[in-house]
Amino acid sequence: MSDAVSFRLPSAGLLDRASPVGFQFDGKRYQGLAGDTLASALLANGVRLVGRSFKYHRPRGVFTAGPEEPNALVELRTGARREPNTKATTVELYDGLEAASQNRWPSLSFDLLSVNQLAGPLFVGGFYYKTFMWPASFWEKVYEPMIRRAAGLGKASGAPDPDHYEKAAAFCDVLVIGSGPAGLMAALEAGRAGARVILCEDDFRLGGRLLAERQEVDGKPGAVFATEIEAELSAMPEVRIMRRTQVFGSYDGGTYGALERVSDHLPLPPEHQPRQRLWHIMARRCVNAMGAVERPIVFGGNDRPGVMLASAARTYLNRYGVAPGRKAVVFTTADDGWRSAADLTAAGVTVAAIIDARQEVSPDVSGWASKIGTRVITGARVTDAKGGASGIKAVDVLGDRSRETITADFLAISGGWNPQVALTTHKGNRPRWSDELAAFLPGDLPESMAVAGAANGDFSLGACLRTGAEAGRLAAADCGFSAGGAPLPSCEDEAVGLKPLWHVAESGSKAFVDQQNDVTAKDIEIAHREGFRSVEHLKRYTTLGMATDQGKISGVSGHAMMAALLGRSMTDVGTTAARPPHLPVAIGALAGPHRGKHFKATRLTAGHDWSIANGATMVEAGQWLRPQWFTRPGEKDWLESVSREVRTTRSIVGICDVSTLGKIDIKGADAGAFLDRVYINTFSTVAVGKARYGLMLREDGFVMDDGTSARFAPDHFVMSTTTANAVKVMQHLEFCRQVLWPELDVSLASITEQWSQYSVAGPKARELLQKLYGPDVDLSDKAFPYMGCAPLPLGNVSSRLYRLSFSGELAYEIAVPAHYGLALLKALMALANEFGGCPYGTEALGVMRVEKGHVAGNELNGQTTARDLGLGKMMSTKKDYIGRILAGRPALVAADRPTLVGLKPVNPADRLRAGAHFLRKGAAAEAKNDEGFVTSVVYSPMLESWIGLGLLASGPSRHGEVLRAYDPVRNGDIEVKIVSPIFFDPEGSRLHV
Repeated sequence: MSDAVSFRLPSAGLLDRASPVGFQFDGKRYQGLAGDTLASALLANGVRLVGRSFKYHRPRGVFTAGPEEPNALVELRTGARREPNTKATTVELYDGLEAASQNRWPSLSFDLLSVNQLAGPLFVGGFYYKTFMWPASFWEKVYEPMIRRAAGLGKASGAPDPDHYEKAAAFCDVLVIGSGPAGLMAALEAGRAGARVILCEDDFRLGGRLLAERQEVDGKPGAVFATEIEAELSAMPEVRIMRRTQVFGSYDGGTYGALERVSDHLPLPPEHQPRQRLWHIMARRCVNAMGAVERPIVFGGNDRPGVMLASAARTYLNRYGVAPGRKAVVFTTADDGWRSAADLTAAGVTVAAIIDARQEVSPDVSGWASKIGTRVITGARVTDAKGGASGIKAVDVLGDRSRETITADFLAISGGWNPQVALTTHKGNRPRWSDELAAFLPGDLPESMAVAGAANGDFSLGACLRTGAEAGRLAAADCGFSAGGAPLPSCEDEAVGLKPLWHVAESGSKAFVDQQNDVTAKDIEIAHREGFRSVEHLKRYTTLGMATDQGKISGVSGHAMMAALLGRSMTDVGTTAARPPHLPVAIGALAGPHRGKHFKATRLTAGHDWSIANGATMVEAGQWLRPQWFTRPGEKDWLESVSREVRTTRSIVGICDVSTLGKIDIKGADAGAFLDRVYINTFSTVAVGKARYGLMLREDGFVMDDGTSARFAPDHFVMSTTTANAVKVMQHLEFCRQVLWPELDVSLASITEQWSQYSVAGPKARELLQKLYGPDVDLSDKAFPYMGCAPLPLGNVSSRLYRLSFSGELAYEIAVPAHYGLALLKALMALANEFGGCPYGTEALGVMRVEKGHVAGNELNGQTTARDLGLGKMMSTKKDYIGRILAGRPALVAADRPTLVGLKPVNPADRLRAGAHFLRKGAAAEAKNDEGFVTSVVYSPMLESWIGLGLLASGPSRHGEVLRAYDPVRNGDIEVKIVSPIFFDPEGSRLHV
């Protein structure tokens, strides 16, 4: 055996020894085997030091063999794909893998910050609540920067994630979580019954503990038995096996969250393949067979490299063919620890001593040790593990009457097992304490979930096989499938006795409860002394269980130690509430493909390409791109283009694409009554063929959105909304329909994308549309008055025509099905060109709406009421509507509230800026003197001046007053005159022609 792989056993393990795998750790090259994890490969190469602890920077090694690992956290990959805080015990080894240790400087073996160990008395539980209180001025300049630099273990790359993530949904009759002996039997029985089964396994290989044991099932090794069951399951058409898939949450309606690591075991995801996939699994029944986590014992130096859970040692021996050390001591309080000692002995590892805290151990469990001369010490405890960064060198043992030191380079500890109950509690259920097993077991279960095997406290192999098979049969039967009940596989039912030992109080050095957060036994005592005795307070005061392992290793031990200090039972003390995710889930996986433009995809109108071809500068409006202005040759800047569009529209005719406005189809006998309840004004009285402007409030009385609703039939309205609020308004209406008033006969459909719509505004608007529709359609003011609407044929195309105006001009809006939108735009522009008209964009639209005093997004900012906007008279006193009561709160009707006003610069040469604050002349520029702010500013070519709208305290009573518009951000400070918000054509004569 070469030095490079000096801890690899010659023949044991479930590895492909013909497939070597090269990898790097901290820049040094190593070699592992196909089937290794990063942790097993490091141990095989004799690497024991893999990281440094959070607070004290103590040396740490591999402690477990699974996702509960608290210590062996590494950074994987480099560059933009760098991933911190990854558990080496779950990383599937692949050729070219690059990993690095964390939380050390300048190197792992020589970490200067390990000096923190000398300051240990300062870093006790709750130190961060006490240490940084004085002087207060140090917080921002000293304390916070220092804490931020020290926080965390690894560091994210900071670069955009180059990988892709997916979301998917799956449906099944029976979901089985875990592929240990209980999970395999549950899936097998349900599958044989004909049920649709999904079997989820976090590991890359099925079998669970069967892969790590020397026990036989039906006369064959457990791993062989698991392979045979897997082959039978794979042949079943209704069974789906999902490897590398962790179920992390239980939700309402039989829904489970699962994360599939699609490409994490590869150097790079293959082309068109995601890195990870988030699954929503909907199951009629669930069998939870997630197993149990072995529990450590708290004693001095229990965090040193070379100290490992006994079950993890078995895993490295039997699955990965790796000896965790040359000379071992096994410290146990349970029968299970003796199996690890036996496996170590069988693998050729010298077991210097087996130390059992119990006074008596059954001969059936311990008899083999005496036969081969292994030293056994009962009624004793390990008080300290001694050593350094390279590992332990000896352990101190305290017996009933003696102390001694035993040399060893490896210590395996076994304090019993904690069933993984978290998934049973995600919907609010609490686990129950079992004194017999010294563990929390599932209490009341979520509907449709059953728990089998070690997750339910049935720790022996035979019990796992029996309970798994029974749970699978019952789950299938509950789904209407008849299970045959085949004979159970035969196996030995091993002993599972234990006596809990939480803490060896005689320890002379730091004894760690939570190794990832450096929470010590002393911290538990301090929390008790200072009154943080509830387990929820204990967790937050000491950070116990607040890391990537989420207390799987430390939680129960810490709570039991608090119970002992309180002199209360574990039933009384309880345990903290578990919330999903049960295991870490990358934010990228939760987001899925919905990021960047996939999160808010750019939406294009039918006329987008035409607009670009005709000189449009585009602007984002919500998710849409809209023409902002159309530049013509010779125009030097945007203002010249916008001013031309305004003048042309007000003097001749202009065409504007308003397709992006939200459009909601509302039908039903109660459609009018429904609108009465969501708008502040009445809509049930609107005549067919007419439209009405409306304003809707949130429940708190503030304005949500404005728009029009047109009535095409007694039971049919079409509502328009602002572009930015279209989705929000649709959600609001659906909530009202489904939750608030389900008794109303009304249905809703978003039709924004189904219709292209164009505004035709200006003195020639009627003449243009008359040419478009032909002489058979009467568009005279009498036949089609202001606020009229009608469905009209346009050749062979159905159209909807509205006489609406946002510009204050004679104006219409014409809508056609979206696939005719481009053809309509071209037809409208051809006619507009005949008249000398033009297209206009959102900037010209904004200029004209400010000239007319129309409010828009800047004024509908979520902080204004109808009264603030000068629309208080619209608020009906004859009906109820959403927001009516709260809109009448004293503060919202106060006379000095900021309300809508217009403003002009006293000096026409001065430029206004939106966002400037109103101050009285001579008042200091202080917050207490602020009287409002400017919301919208435009240059009006009709008035040849900058003008604006604003919200000013007691605004309507202050027309004619001169104030300052103070803009500290852009060094602006000009005098403005407060005027009516209607600047142009206040009589409305241009509208009604």
